[in-house]
Amino acid sequence: MLRYANPTRFMQLSGTLVPWLAAASIVLLAAGLYLGFTVPPDYQQGDTVRVMFIHVPAAWTAMMGYGLMAVASLVGLVWRHPLADVAAKSAAPLGALFTALGLITGSLWGRPMWGAWWVWDGRLTSFLLLLFLYLGYIALWNAIEDETRAARAAAILALVGAVNLPIIEFSVDWWTTLHQGESILRSGGPLISTVYLWPLFAMALGYTFLFFTLWMIRIRTEILSRRVRSLMLTGEA
Repeated sequence: MLRYANPTRFMQLSGTLVPWLAAASIVLLAAGLYLGFTVPPDYQQGDTVRVMFIHVPAAWTAMMGYGLMAVASLVGLVWRHPLADVAAKSAAPLGALFTALGLITGSLWGRPMWGAWWVWDGRLTSFLLLLFLYLGYIALWNAIEDETRAARAAAILALVGAVNLPIIEFSVDWWTTLHQGESILRSGGPLISTVYLWPLFAMALGYTFLFFTLWMIRIRTEILSRRVRSLMLTGEA
């Protein structure tokens, strides 16, 4: 994988992968949405259960995105690899978007099920903090003109904020919360019926492929933008 850390090689590889990833995400999302809208209503949640097919994959992708951003930040901070900084910077707006989607759909589900749009429990509060971390990371990049200093400062923030990921994951076990606990990846097997698992898995994979598609496109755009700026500076010199 290290050989593809070179920007030129990355451009070649991503140029081949992006169309396939985009196609896979479209097929999976279409299949997931179709299955999600054709499953029978849940005996407790009714038609509200369909929000789960949007909400759960969004939450998973938001956390995955931050994890990837933190890993890229670590590589950029320790090994000073410019492509790692570009990867981390490019992941932040996507992660913020999926986090916002998770919060919005969670509220849409919570209102009929809990009787409230929002409760300040461990899972929801820590997930809201994830959005603030994303926005803080983006703001820090934009606040510092020198890209090297901006990358280092943002990388430190990303690594410190990574502590929030296990808090989100285990908050339902550590504190009393309205949010349900683990329903799928548990030792006793999933608590969700198979008829709901198929569209959920399809949507989760679709969201994942969509994230990687958009991430690669953003990285490619950033690389090209930096090349253009470099050529302009060379021309001015």
